[in-house]
Amino acid sequence: MSNRTIGLTETILRDASQSLIATRLSFDKMEPILSELDKAGYYSIECWGGATFDVCLRFLDEDPWERLRKFKAAMPNTKLQMLFRGQNILGYKHYPDDIVRRFVRASVRNGIDIIRFFDALNDSENLKVAVETAVEEGAMASGAISYTTSPVHTLDAYVKLAKELQAMGVSTICIKDMAGILTPANAYNLVAAIKDAVDLPLIVHTHCTTGMAYLTYLKAVEAGADVIDTAISPFSGGTSQPATETMCVALKELGYNVDVDEKLLYKIADYFKPIRAEYIEDGTLNPISLATDAQGLDHQIPGGMLSNLLSQLTMLGAIDKYEEALKETPRVRADLGYPPLVTPTSQLVGTQAVQNVLAGERYKNVGQEIRAYCRGEYGRTPAPIDPEIRAKILGTDVPVEGRFAATLPTDTFEKAEAELGDMAKSEEDVLSYIAFPPVAEAFFKARKEREEQKVAYSITKVEE
Repeated sequence: MSNRTIGLTETILRDASQSLIATRLSFDKMEPILSELDKAGYYSIECWGGATFDVCLRFLDEDPWERLRKFKAAMPNTKLQMLFRGQNILGYKHYPDDIVRRFVRASVRNGIDIIRFFDALNDSENLKVAVETAVEEGAMASGAISYTTSPVHTLDAYVKLAKELQAMGVSTICIKDMAGILTPANAYNLVAAIKDAVDLPLIVHTHCTTGMAYLTYLKAVEAGADVIDTAISPFSGGTSQPATETMCVALKELGYNVDVDEKLLYKIADYFKPIRAEYIEDGTLNPISLATDAQGLDHQIPGGMLSNLLSQLTMLGAIDKYEEALKETPRVRADLGYPPLVTPTSQLVGTQAVQNVLAGERYKNVGQEIRAYCRGEYGRTPAPIDPEIRAKILGTDVPVEGRFAATLPTDTFEKAEAELGDMAKSEEDVLSYIAFPPVAEAFFKARKEREEQKVAYSITKVEE
């Protein structure tokens, strides 16, 4: 028994809805329950970053910055948290250092308290600028380790990365298990090793995809984890996180302090039950997302990547190649130096596996992203890329020397500002455009049309 306090990070406003309903939870559906979430006593509420930014602009007709400001106004007593892809920010490519700094500052200015930084390759060089800026701005920087297994992903390698993150000035370390493949025994050993080496609070994040998550959390807490990520029960399980209420009760009965109001948790759950029913009825919530897929422990492919593979093959009329593509995926991953399968490397590896299977010849067709990856534009790979395959892909292309971000232009912001002209009303608008140019531009045009219609309507009313 233990009287240690365990914090809970609630993921309903970001990862839970991203995992189960492709981030389609609109602000108007969240708003009525925000004050209750704020009172519940969470360590933090993850509500921004990841895919939320893109989806707000592309599908929900919402300004993500305005959404964040509304979150801050409605939840002033709880730390608001976001997920940030290091040098990739919220996109899929590297951005110049000045854009990374601007984005971090704007995130903090608009209401973010904790930024969880991760890099798809666990290359700490890709986190340095973002972490240093967050610390300068007074935010909590949480350094995340993208968890995976391979011959090179050893306990020693993970401990080394945790020490590098501590040296950068992070406030906490997070073990980020995006595919739900962290087993209870490995969780115990990894948490214990990091806690022995680094004197910082340790957070564990996993998914229920393979059915391991509840056991994994218990063993992680036993080994010394301080915070776990959970999802309110109607949006828990499957490719989401373990249920908040369940973990709260289990940990309390085991003698841990969990300073969360159970009655409020049940009230929050009751609020989200009919919302879940709506998404089931309209087909957004696919029952497959709620199922357990233990084979993930073997192929290690995250749920989002599986659905992406299915979607690519369906569009190409080659769904019969699905099993072959699944088998090819780990082979491509080994060729490319065992990158963890998380955005954007999961897309790179999955797409290349599909290309290899469809062409009937490995690496006959190679996209620009894989070429950029092999040039070193994404950073240092966990293991060396197979030299023969790298030579086949690159041809006469010369690999990047040093940090790729350092070679990028320093006038990106000014150019974007000039391109937008009067469509941009703030620095935040320009940053939205830099992150997702065509999507943000379409959003700004629609916003301008709405405003012009409002003005025309007001003038008509006055004249009447």
